[in-house]
Amino acid sequence: MFPCALEGTRVTLTTLPRPMKILSIIPSLLLASLLPLPADDRPNIILIMVDDMGFSDIGCYGSEIPTPHLDALAARGARFSQFYNTGRCCPTRASLLTGLYSHQAGVGWMTADQGVPGYRGRLTEQCHTIAEVLGRAGYFTAMTGKWHVGYSEQVNPTARGFLRSLNLDQGGVHFSNQTGRMETRKLFFNGKEITKDDPRLSPPWYGSNLWTGQGIRFLDEARAANKPFFWYLAHVAPHFPCMAPEATIARYRGKYRAGWDQLARERHARQVKSGLIDASWKPEPRPAQIPAWKSLGEKARVRYDDMMAIYAAMIEEIDRNVGRLVAALEKRKQLDNTLILFFSDNGGNAEAGIKGRYEGKQPGDPHSNVFIGRCWAHLNNVPFRQYKHYNHEGGIATPLIAHWPDGITPRKDWISTPTHLIDLMATCVDLGAAPYPATRKSRPVPAMAGQSLRPLLTGKGEFARRPLFWEHEGNAAIRVGDEKLVRLGEKGRWELYDLASDRTEQKNLAPQRPGRVKTLAAQWEDWARRCQVLPRPKPKAKPRTKPRSTPKPRKATSRVGPSFSSTVVVGPDAPDRSGSSFTRGSNP
Repeated sequence: MFPCALEGTRVTLTTLPRPMKILSIIPSLLLASLLPLPADDRPNIILIMVDDMGFSDIGCYGSEIPTPHLDALAARGARFSQFYNTGRCCPTRASLLTGLYSHQAGVGWMTADQGVPGYRGRLTEQCHTIAEVLGRAGYFTAMTGKWHVGYSEQVNPTARGFLRSLNLDQGGVHFSNQTGRMETRKLFFNGKEITKDDPRLSPPWYGSNLWTGQGIRFLDEARAANKPFFWYLAHVAPHFPCMAPEATIARYRGKYRAGWDQLARERHARQVKSGLIDASWKPEPRPAQIPAWKSLGEKARVRYDDMMAIYAAMIEEIDRNVGRLVAALEKRKQLDNTLILFFSDNGGNAEAGIKGRYEGKQPGDPHSNVFIGRCWAHLNNVPFRQYKHYNHEGGIATPLIAHWPDGITPRKDWISTPTHLIDLMATCVDLGAAPYPATRKSRPVPAMAGQSLRPLLTGKGEFARRPLFWEHEGNAAIRVGDEKLVRLGEKGRWELYDLASDRTEQKNLAPQRPGRVKTLAAQWEDWARRCQVLPRPKPKAKPRTKPRSTPKPRKATSRVGPSFSSTVVVGPDAPDRSGSSFTRGSNP
């Protein structure tokens, strides 16, 4: 095991069972500690993932929310216009960590075990994590924030390769004194459960500050060990319940009274001006279910304005902590040789429907319950269709900002090559010069599904074209070149789009090209069988207290639980029901 100076952490020398052997190596250890370690010019790697942030929610992707620190990283690095996630929390985390499609890693849905290989609800033993691979190659590995790929003795950051970690088993916790249904969610330090008011955390704390501050302390341990570091920073914000420091929220109150219609037009105009979005792509119109802003009364406008002010404050807090992280790297002379990647786990979240949720004496504080709902999620995802859960662009498209002064020449254009979370493992393996073992615990492991982003980042080498695939809750898609086949729900009709001329998926070409639909659908089906999307879990029969003589038809809904409904999912109205050194005081 690695040596550890953290209080309360045990060091076990499993290969030296007798005291005499331990005593005999002490002089050698002392001598080794005085010798200089070989230089290691491999880059440090920091992956920053936010939770439930839409495609257009940061400044350089069109937002009115000021994000100067992220914008500065983008200006000094590279911006991707067609980077993809899986469309949902747990599958995205599984894919990011393993470099596989999420079903291959056992997390095809959320964290319920549904009894078939692709839906075990936890990372399986037949996959590597980035931390395991880079750790074996000499990296100091750390993780802070939201885990949410199953939690047990075998599946937690410590067990899956992270030398240091401060993490929640799931998300939804933003304040140390938070109450409500997220109050019972657990916090762990290096695999051991701790209380949220542990004095070593210097409570009261806000989550975005906590995950960043503790991660910086982990980086100092890596520097003391003279190792390159890998840090997975998984922010909980801006996931519901939306809450932020009151002083930050106050800066945004009143700014959203312009309404979602006007703000969507302004975001789209900025996207076109920056070259992110082609002017010929018609933005997704406001869905009929969302009321026109001008139709709302004063009370509703005040309520909706405050909801989005809370959300915007969460984005500002994330950005402020990106600046804090960058300043810490600069102070330690580590910024130039550190690759920072920033992205989101899925598109904007329309759960809680048109009205959203706005509960508590002071919405936005630690005791409230706020979901921004579908109206503002439509703004989050400008100019795309659909939301979190879905495989249309609004569910799976995310910003990707890359910053690495030693490796990236700042570029003003957008990197438009289609890329995906599966590429992050391959990128880390490549840049970290790390072997990717063919087995884990003597059992075969699938080959990496992605490929290294190095050629796109550095402008040197070729990035091969390949198909990309998606599936979640019966929603599905395949992208081959600029063609995309996508459906809503397991029984939904396939839709075909040419993303070169219609990235916003407004003109369905399936009726005109049935042969192409058949070919792409067969290619998706072959992938689904190879990558454990199929077989699906069997729907669980619901007991009835009284038999019905005539079955009552089910209403189409997005309340898709662990089993798969044969009904087409049409509305995002349900909430998600899924389930080192500690230094007080100073904030790095």
